[in-house]
Amino acid sequence: MDLLEYYQDHHPVIDNYVTRKCQLPPKGSLNLFGVRGAGKTAMALDLLEEEEDETALYIDMEDPNLVFHPLSELTLQQFIDRTGITLLVLDHYEEGDFPSFPKVERLIVLSRIRLTDTSFTPVELFPLDYEEFLAFESSVAQSKGFNHFLRSGTLPGLARSQKNSIQAMKTFWQSSFDVNEQKLLIILAQHHTKHLSIHQVYSFAKEQFKVSKDWLYRTMKLFTREKLVLFIDDRYQKSGKKMLLFDFAFAKYLTIGQPFIMQFDTMIALALMKHHIDVETLGIHGYVTKENELIIPAPFESEESLWVKSQNKFSLYKKYGIRKVTIVTVANAYEYSIEKLHFEALPFNEWSVISAEEEDA
Repeated sequence: MDLLEYYQDHHPVIDNYVTRKCQLPPKGSLNLFGVRGAGKTAMALDLLEEEEDETALYIDMEDPNLVFHPLSELTLQQFIDRTGITLLVLDHYEEGDFPSFPKVERLIVLSRIRLTDTSFTPVELFPLDYEEFLAFESSVAQSKGFNHFLRSGTLPGLARSQKNSIQAMKTFWQSSFDVNEQKLLIILAQHHTKHLSIHQVYSFAKEQFKVSKDWLYRTMKLFTREKLVLFIDDRYQKSGKKMLLFDFAFAKYLTIGQPFIMQFDTMIALALMKHHIDVETLGIHGYVTKENELIIPAPFESEESLWVKSQNKFSLYKKYGIRKVTIVTVANAYEYSIEKLHFEALPFNEWSVISAEEEDA
């Protein structure tokens, strides 16, 4: 049987798909892009469930059957024309896999990095936010949901794993990155949430394994474009940027010794980014939005403790024009004011929902 005929007759299926907040437009050609593990394939396969099998074609560009028999654009176009394909899905596509895309009524291309072709409607898929994660849970208490979120992180494939989260993490780690990428990610995890430059990353890496400067700079550029690695500007400290990995549980898996506050800090930063809220760091004092709201991760701080710290830092807040302070905790809620500056503490589960609503407003 011809390989393309096989693909047409044997669409992969997805069981128990959980609907995501990100929705694909019903018409037009799309580029669904986002970090590996975010759930792009699951979303595309769910869409295929609604299509007529005879007119839809899904091709995984990483299928091992294509290693020695690569597809040509001409062969694919001929098959589309001959069989009347109206929807073509190209998964795990990398820029340049085809000199140009075949002509088809609707084309959906899944990639880690946004395509440069402007004829596609770009749709970015982030890993799970906290609300989406809870949708993967089966009627659990809120406290258990938070603990599971902390342990499993934001990747949909890992959210389904309850007792085997470490094994699921290992499988993702081994299947998604080559050996040198794995080594580089370990180096990055060791400096997770620290201020550093790519040159410093190279200096740390070459002490641990044989690596060329060209490879590291090229890989870091790709990691940054994919948003596997995030750099946040600092309004307070101009040397270097705060570096975060794309998932707090994955960063913890890669290295021991990461305290809870580091995970909680990353959890908050990633939530802000997923809700498209641009922030800078204010040194070690929290995250500042464009509206000059300061967001402070303080998982277990009491009102009395935070009030004392706020008094000590009040001149700093005035200097940087802070208009509102939100304190994100695990479970505590309280509020107070110092002069005209209002401070409000919210548990993470409430704050993350409010952040999502502000994005939608």
